[in-house]
Amino acid sequence: MDVKRLLLLIPLAVLAYLLVVQWNQDYGQPNYDSVPETTQRSNSAPSSNSVPSSNVDDGEGGLAVPSTTSQPNAVGEGIPGDTESETSSRDFIAVTTDVLDVRIDPHGGDIVYAALPQHKLSLDSERNYVLLSDNSSRSYVARSGLQLDGQASRIAFTPENTDYRLGDNDEELSVDLTADVNGVEVIKRLTFERGSYAVNVNYYLANNTDAPVSARFIGQLARDNSPDPSSGVSMGMNSYLGAAYSTPDARYEKIDFEDIQASNFENREAQGGWIAIIQHYFVSAWAPQQDQQNLYYVTTDSSNRNVVAFAGPTSSIAAEGEATLGATLYMGPKIQDYLEQVAPNLRLTVDYGWLWFIANPLFWLLDKIHDIVGNWGWSIVLLTVLVKTVLFPLSAKAYKSMGRMRKLGPEMQRLKEMYGDDRQKMSQEMMKFYQKEKINPLGGCLPIVIQMPVFIALYWMLLESVELRHAPFIFWIQDLSVKDPYFILPILMGISMFVQQMLNPTPPDPMQAKIMKMLPIIFTFFFLWFPAGLVIYWVVNNIISVAQQYYITRKIENDPTIGKGMKTK
Repeated sequence: MDVKRLLLLIPLAVLAYLLVVQWNQDYGQPNYDSVPETTQRSNSAPSSNSVPSSNVDDGEGGLAVPSTTSQPNAVGEGIPGDTESETSSRDFIAVTTDVLDVRIDPHGGDIVYAALPQHKLSLDSERNYVLLSDNSSRSYVARSGLQLDGQASRIAFTPENTDYRLGDNDEELSVDLTADVNGVEVIKRLTFERGSYAVNVNYYLANNTDAPVSARFIGQLARDNSPDPSSGVSMGMNSYLGAAYSTPDARYEKIDFEDIQASNFENREAQGGWIAIIQHYFVSAWAPQQDQQNLYYVTTDSSNRNVVAFAGPTSSIAAEGEATLGATLYMGPKIQDYLEQVAPNLRLTVDYGWLWFIANPLFWLLDKIHDIVGNWGWSIVLLTVLVKTVLFPLSAKAYKSMGRMRKLGPEMQRLKEMYGDDRQKMSQEMMKFYQKEKINPLGGCLPIVIQMPVFIALYWMLLESVELRHAPFIFWIQDLSVKDPYFILPILMGISMFVQQMLNPTPPDPMQAKIMKMLPIIFTFFFLWFPAGLVIYWVVNNIISVAQQYYITRKIENDPTIGKGMKTK
């Protein structure tokens, strides 16, 4: 290469790199400031300004539930909410555990705010990540109630306290809300456990009248169409944001918000199951009792929020009788072990896409390695070594084929020049040459073809694994779930790809050769926005591939039996 051209390209490359880094700092990071956040909590009960308020009209029909034959858009509003004036005139109940910081609206007993102290808003922030909130920026709440005889509106509960905290020596915290509904004593108890994102919500009913009454538990998740605050820049492949449900006949089915708005969902009755709203890294879900028949439905409320809901079976409570109705509410990260304890198949909300059968064992293996080394970055490195070891027998065949083609390149060029004007004759001679020298012309594609399903599965596994969120590796890599802030890893990946390309035989077609030379640059550009954890996998993968290919290529080049009868021009 011309020295003058080289001296010109080097500063241009450095300038381009600095421009990309500066762009990344200015525009490439998620705008965490747009996420609504409450003020810091004081020791006293929070005021109406400390948490978002509900803004859904109260309505007239209390708890409206669709029948199994009616369409969701033909049934009122499900669980009606509250008017702005009603909500702002009362305080919320504050509950803090080691993993949850929630606010409960005593009017209905809904959870209108949930923050996760173990998960920060951003890597350099002290603010907790907010999953549920209800304000002008985002409306996302978990609601539960009773369809009770004689009750036309939400139950106005009286709490025992307005501030609950899980003590250092406590394993469980119960919040009791009480009310009397036309002679029926109602206790709504929300039970929080240490280290758990699951909340048991139970209604204890005592019928103090002289006539039987019927009651039905209803759980709802309501969310607007605001963007996912936990999803960052990801080159067009983003995590799913929407609803999902599970029944024995449908282990995991998604419901897009667009389908909810268009009422494209038929009501389902099933034993057990769950409903959820899913976003990147986090999920909220209602899991009713698995031994009862439940009705699952979707609708929109008066604020046009997307509502996914279930209604349990109707229970008849005899005069002077008692009953307990309940379900479990999960609000937290998509950690498979936690989700599996709440309900069967809830772990499927950790969505690895259509290559889940590869991604699941990869994550299992990654998790086991992490239990030993204690660092997710080094776990990815070791996982890559294991994957390359398993794939080596197949890769070795490809490397041998490419090594032979590289060594026998002069003879292939001689045949091309000899029969260049007769393409049919040249093809015949080339095939004879390939058979004689045991060369597979497509062998060089095998490493990429074999690794692509693993690469895609690993991409989704790393994209979906909340365990990697804010997980450090070494030096400047402090979050494996986002792109390298200085793009050093993608550049190393491009260099390793270029070195690997130098070991490959030069394509006989000049145009193809030029395209192959451009691939490291193209891939480097794509990898600029990939999560650092994935780029670590690909860099290590390339380095191991270069070592393997170099060893096999040198072995073939030093083998005197290969190309022994090769003619010279």
